[in-house]
Amino acid sequence: MTSYDIIRKPVITEKTMTAMADKKYTFIVQINANKVQIKRAVEEIFGVKVEKVQTVRTMGKTKRMGVHVGKRADFKKAIIT
Repeated sequence: MTSYDIIRKPVITEKTMTAMADKKYTFIVQINANKVQIKRAVEEIFGVKVEKVQTVRTMGKTKRMGVHVGKRADFKKAIIT
């Protein structure tokens, strides 16, 4: 798995934008990636020194459209300092 496979996309919300002022950046990452892999990937892609990695695993919600029931995918967020 390459660094570009581990980091999927940034999370752009009002809450993460205020965290960026404190130099905390949030990304959606592969669900099976650990903190060491995430740290190496960010350092390789962006060329910065990572101090800390915090991860949050979020379970997908059950959604309904009419009579059809489905489930959104589980995902993992990483907060990089």
